[in-house]
Amino acid sequence: MDLFDREQPGATPARPPLAARMRPRTLEDIAGQQHVVGPGKLLRRAIEADRLGSIILYGPPGCGKTSLAEVIALVTRRFFERTSGVLANVAILRGLLEAAQQRKRMRGVDTILFIDEIHRFNKAQQDILLPFVEEGAVTLIGATTHNPFFFINSPLTSRSQIFQLEPLTEEDIRVLIRRALTHPDGLGDLKIEMDDNALSHLASACEGDARRALNALEIAALTTAPGDDGVVRITREVTEESIQKKAVVYDHDEDGHYDTISAFIKSVRGSDPNAALYWLAKMLYAGEDPRFIARRLIILASEDIGNADPLGLQLTVAAMEAVDFVGMPEARIVLAQATTYLACAPKSNASYMGIESAMADIKEGRVLPVPRHLRDRSHKKSAETFGHKGYKYAHSFEGHVVDQEYVPTTKIYYDPTEEGYEKRIRERLERWAEIREAQSKRKTK
Repeated sequence: MDLFDREQPGATPARPPLAARMRPRTLEDIAGQQHVVGPGKLLRRAIEADRLGSIILYGPPGCGKTSLAEVIALVTRRFFERTSGVLANVAILRGLLEAAQQRKRMRGVDTILFIDEIHRFNKAQQDILLPFVEEGAVTLIGATTHNPFFFINSPLTSRSQIFQLEPLTEEDIRVLIRRALTHPDGLGDLKIEMDDNALSHLASACEGDARRALNALEIAALTTAPGDDGVVRITREVTEESIQKKAVVYDHDEDGHYDTISAFIKSVRGSDPNAALYWLAKMLYAGEDPRFIARRLIILASEDIGNADPLGLQLTVAAMEAVDFVGMPEARIVLAQATTYLACAPKSNASYMGIESAMADIKEGRVLPVPRHLRDRSHKKSAETFGHKGYKYAHSFEGHVVDQEYVPTTKIYYDPTEEGYEKRIRERLERWAEIREAQSKRKTK
């Protein structure tokens, strides 16, 4: 022991951070995640019946993976060991596993081994877990922010149930903050008043991360001087300082949300990449779900660009997968690439207008019969009885086009523009029309 390790006489032991003190102790205390721990859900039933097998909890930081693991240990009354993919090496891991195996054999006590950031283990470390998980020496609970199907060995994922946890909602965060302000283990021993603007900003700015919200709340409470009446007043300005993020007017379910996404889409449609990037930045800064933005870009790629640049749809679908794979903050780069590509692409809504027109005709009762020569001929009896014949195989004719009726109407549903690749499509359709017209004239001679 050196000078810095000695505990000074009368020193008060360091108090754990607020986020650690406010960890839930029962399933009812868990904020959010009702899709997996709500009443009647599979994971909750397994926990309450103490029939839980090995699981992997996959979700963003601060969504409650560690808290859920600790509640499981309390509810099931199993021995709880924890380690981390950052700290544990092969020797440490093997020691924990063999101790759990011995505990079960000698005392009949089951062990939960919680491994945070399990995706950081290499293949050899993950392989060490397999026999102990398979024989039931430990119940593994792995926590990861990375997709387990990419970062965890398939033999381990096949022996575990995977539960995806979602970012906490703003209302979930509000509940946690209110609880921390009054709970005796939280800040209940202080006189604190927090106004609604401050509460809303903190709940929004922490982006679904409970740990970040509680850390910011603790900083705000402990660094704000009380008034003459001894009350610490936490305002919006105080929370902006404590979380180091200015408030942006952006209500996720009200006008701020809808107005901003509308401006974003209209900027891309209007071919203004600079405006589109600004509105994208505002949404991301305010904590908008990047997957929501990616979905809207996919729709836009078909609705407003279509066949003028068919690569737009491929790019946005790839962006959606990439956003889900890498997560924030790097996902902003992917979304910026997709946004600028679509904003600078040639525009056409011809496909969109075409399906809308056809759908309107169907809805209004213009349901046309399938021409006889196009009907199913795979069932011979049906074809002979009802006269399903006369179909002309397009590949047997010039230009792989044949003059025959495909729908009993001359209405034009798809009218390609002169923009981008659609100009070539229009030229192709015009050439086919000329071929069909020549074929028709030869037939009438």
